Amino acid sequence: EDAMAEADPPKVATPSNGEATPWNANCRVFSTRATTALLRILRDKRTGQRVYAEAADRLCRVLAEEALASIAEEPAPLPVETPCGVALMAGGRHVRDESSICLVDIMRSGAILMDAVRHLAPSAKTAKILIQRDEATALPELLYSKLPPRVEEHDVLLCDPMLATGGSAVAAIDVLKAAGVPEGRILFANVLTCPEGLQRLAADAPGVRIITCAIDEKLDERKYIVPGLGDFGDRYYGTAGYDEGYWGTAA
Repeated sequence: EDAMAEADPPKVATPSNGEATPWNANCRVFSTRATTALLRILRDKRTGQRVYAEAADRLCRVLAEEALASIAEEPAPLPVETPCGVALMAGGRHVRDESSICLVDIMRSGAILMDAVRHLAPSAKTAKILIQRDEATALPELLYSKLPPRVEEHDVLLCDPMLATGGSAVAAIDVLKAAGVPEGRILFANVLTCPEGLQRLAADAPGVRIITCAIDEKLDERKYIVPGLGDFGDRYYGTAGYDEGYWGTAA
């Protein structure tokens, strides 16, 4: 629905790739030519369901690789012996034990991103959390959660393509914290966010790290991200918006 934008297009507020954001010190922007090209397809209101789903799956696979490499990072360069010498490598670290990771899907759109991660780490544990947002108040309500045993012993990758108000994300994080997972072991991956959502997590879950492909300008009065891309799940699954003409006007 926020594909129905104002006459003057809002600006995208994304900092440079890898920079910390002013709204949340634990948020890092992951932006490449590939993510930008795919996000352009997702934003376009003319994009039909088939093309949208294909682009979403491709973008989630790219983000999934970066998220997995960001679960554990090497703060200082470590030597890696190559056939020709020694390379000093810093930053992301390959996850050797997939079973030490728990992938958490904030249903339903979170499944799109989580499935992309599972293709890369099929031995990772999975969890489901269903939170319904009241469209009138934008407040979240927890309806269902299923976590694996000893989830507190795992590094958690929380998956949801959109971080808008932050209400659903905080509710999901509260479920994990109640199960014993410390904030410092949670990485939240999303495609698109905004300052309001980042500020909410900075206030209510300051230890949670966030990786996102873009930060947009703001939320509108309906609590949709602007300029955004509309409803990620409805456009992907085809459940709303096409017949109404909100998006998908191209074949």
